[in-house]
Amino acid sequence: MIRNLLAATAVLMIATAAQAQQAAPVSPGGAQGAPATDIPLLPGTQLSQDCGGLGLAGRAYCLTAPLGQIGALADAYIADLASRQWLAAGGDDNRVVFVKRRDGGGCDGLQMVAFYDTTKPAVAELPAYLGFATIPGDVCAAQPAAPAPANGSAPQ
Repeated sequence: MIRNLLAATAVLMIATAAQAQQAAPVSPGGAQGAPATDIPLLPGTQLSQDCGGLGLAGRAYCLTAPLGQIGALADAYIADLASRQWLAAGGDDNRVVFVKRRDGGGCDGLQMVAFYDTTKPAVAELPAYLGFATIPGDVCAAQPAAPAPANGSAPQ
């Protein structure tokens, strides 16, 4: 699965501003993640404190680069995170979820989301963004099972 996920990031799709807001880092319990500020500035990126004004300011640590370079930069960040023991564990077209084992047990979680302002023409020079945020809690802990839906039939 991770090999497929890494291959998929080579052609990382970029989210719209609305999708970026929906992809904001949250835990399964609904708690908000915090910006992941230990992400380095790789060559070709710049810090974007306002996340392009697209709804993730204060919720993610955002970097910007031209849209034409963002897929390659996403791959570079996946490699950088892997070198720091973060494992790509899942995701979708515009998000990669990472996990890292804690020394005392359990796991930390991190998300990377890619997005740009779709109200502007998608040209290679358009600013695009990578947002990084933590996932609160222990992402390896078993989540409570969802209650079974009532089927409405009486026992026979």
